[in-house]
Amino acid sequence: MRTPDHWQEELLYAVSIETLIPGDHPLRAIRKQCDQALDRMQPLFARMYSHTGRPAIAPERLLRALLLQVLYGYRSERRLMQEMQYNFALRWFVGLGMSEQPWDVTVFTKNRERLLRHDLAQEWLQAVVLEARAGNLLDEEHFSVDGTLLQAWASEKSYQPTDDPPAPGQGSGRNGRLQRRDLYGSKTDADARLYRKSRREPYRLSYLGHVVTENAHGLIVASAATHASATGERDAAKTMLEKVKQWWDRTGQRKRITVGADKAYHQQDFVEALQQLRMEPHIGAYRTRTDLIGEAVRRTRRYRTSMRRRKWIERCFAWIKGPAGLRQTRFRGLPRVGWNFTFAAAAYNLLRITRLLKQPA
Repeated sequence: MRTPDHWQEELLYAVSIETLIPGDHPLRAIRKQCDQALDRMQPLFARMYSHTGRPAIAPERLLRALLLQVLYGYRSERRLMQEMQYNFALRWFVGLGMSEQPWDVTVFTKNRERLLRHDLAQEWLQAVVLEARAGNLLDEEHFSVDGTLLQAWASEKSYQPTDDPPAPGQGSGRNGRLQRRDLYGSKTDADARLYRKSRREPYRLSYLGHVVTENAHGLIVASAATHASATGERDAAKTMLEKVKQWWDRTGQRKRITVGADKAYHQQDFVEALQQLRMEPHIGAYRTRTDLIGEAVRRTRRYRTSMRRRKWIERCFAWIKGPAGLRQTRFRGLPRVGWNFTFAAAAYNLLRITRLLKQPA
């Protein structure tokens, strides 16, 4: 007997959103690791909000929503809210019920300043790194450092002479000399700088993103974003490695730390900075320059291992600039660009930890 194609809307129905998500859905494992990291951040959440006033959206839900935006590569919060309207997996991951409406996009705009003020991205990254450490996934002796170029959300046509250039002798160059960056700037993103990493590439308005990874599984333990400059990579690496060293000292361990890097870091100031931090530099060298590392170190097994594992850092940049959508940042200004880059680094760690813990022992 043929059934007629007639549809009638049900007036009442009862269904749990939990039952709609398959047991082997990838978001289930990510949600578990995400909630464990968020539990470590409860003291920070308590300081961020007042004890009086109207109830705000839970910061855990905001971070889970932003995490979905990075994981799925949505370019805007508006697109994320549209997808959450009918995608029950996204609703379940964030914590919304069947009857709850997705938020207005201004929720993210109003809360972004709060997230920036409390440096929530760095706290989020540290919480995820502690989860990796609890799972015995970190190598606390061997690290690698590198930087990548992030294209700014500004056109090269916006790079125009500045209205108030500094006086002669007050520039950013050596002995106060005026540089091009002192006389020109972007009208749409004042923090962006014209930069290129090689002569084969054109100049673009850009930022620099930096990470420090451990050599066991290539997990990110520190990250930062800076202005694009010739010394930006080395300066950011010194700051990040100092933080790693402080964390290492708090653990009470006295192990030899090695740092692997490419030839761009083979400079006297960077090598001396690592030696002051009691870190052994494993850096490639130019054939036409004096070797600052020494042939004795280059012949060791740990040096060859560092040079091999150092290339794993490119996987982080490939994911952050590819699926996470940061090849060209959608924010303007260094604070927001840095926040977004660090949050994406933590998302990469979370995804990597989930896959590593699934592997059989």
